Amino acid sequence: MENGFLEQKPGFATMAIHVGQDPEKWKSASVVPPIVTSTTFKQPAPAEHTGFEYGRSGNPTRNTLEECLAALDNGKYGLTFASGLGATTTIVSLLSNGDHIVSSDDLYGGTNRLLRMGIQTTFTDFTDAENVKNAIQDNTKMIWIETPTNPLLKVVDIAVITKIAKARSDIIVVVDNTFLTSYLQRPLDFGADVVMYSLTKYMNGHSDVIMGAAIVNDDELEKRLRFLQNAMGVVPSPIDCYFVNRSLKTLALRMEQHKKSSMIIAKWLQKHSKITEVLHPGLATHPQYSIARKQMTGHSGVFSFKHTGGLAESRKFLSSLKVFTLAESLGGYESLAELPSLMTHASVPAEQRAELGITDSLIRISVGLEDTEDLIDDLEQAFRQAFKAL
Repeated sequence: MENGFLEQKPGFATMAIHVGQDPEKWKSASVVPPIVTSTTFKQPAPAEHTGFEYGRSGNPTRNTLEECLAALDNGKYGLTFASGLGATTTIVSLLSNGDHIVSSDDLYGGTNRLLRMGIQTTFTDFTDAENVKNAIQDNTKMIWIETPTNPLLKVVDIAVITKIAKARSDIIVVVDNTFLTSYLQRPLDFGADVVMYSLTKYMNGHSDVIMGAAIVNDDELEKRLRFLQNAMGVVPSPIDCYFVNRSLKTLALRMEQHKKSSMIIAKWLQKHSKITEVLHPGLATHPQYSIARKQMTGHSGVFSFKHTGGLAESRKFLSSLKVFTLAESLGGYESLAELPSLMTHASVPAEQRAELGITDSLIRISVGLEDTEDLIDDLEQAFRQAFKAL
């Protein structure tokens, strides 16, 4: 076990390259799956299609990606959507009027905003399982887990929360696995019903595609989601599916480097005089380090830290970066840095941000694939600029 984390199961990279990619699927025997852009497909007789009838309902390029995604998560079915929030919207649409969701309190700002739009939701700290037990109501139909959370990197014990939920047969457990990907964590193995992704992030990894996904094992749940995918029309383009399918071929290599570089930088930050806290699940100082080790094979390149200054220092620090780019999002080959309080989590109510600790001194970074030494040098010079007046 590496640093006490779970061992990586063998065969991941092989599956990412080969599942769903059989050249025999195509008359041309193309080794690289082709991009099928047709919106409609010829039928030999009325209402008798050969597998495809309309692009919204199914597409060969999209199906190839969905098959590969499912395999990487030890899942049976994969479904893709026009964005991560498109996937979230579709999953939440499994519920009916009057149903209730119990959600992680710290989570992506867009998810927080969506769950406040007329959906009865209780936000609570999932690091204490008793909070989840107490939040479940008679009309609770879904539990929404984000782990590690965004932007505070809290780690939630998926198996424990799932066990609580499964005391009832009608609660669907969803895990947003965007921060880790199926390479570093497979929530279905710990009892989750749905694994959700913003494929925009690490799974694509090149900051050039917006897409979401849901992975499930249950036949009935797949049928319901597939109906909604088609009925709501939140499907991705074949070209984008081609790009994500391509990106999965290097996912294992990329995640290993993200994991390695972020740990080096996190340990460097821990020793910095201007840092008060580093929120990285791979560090032994992390509050849920033991939970992380039992359900993850390591941590990715995204984490947060707090410094001794305030908003002025954060602004100066971020504007002084030269290798890191000041931008929202994460998971690409390029390193990014942002201020959650004013950027990704600005839509979270101010009182909730204050309660969670999303302050103006909290900075989130996404460590890319550049040389680690260059990234550390960049952080150091930005700190000097931000605190030189102190």
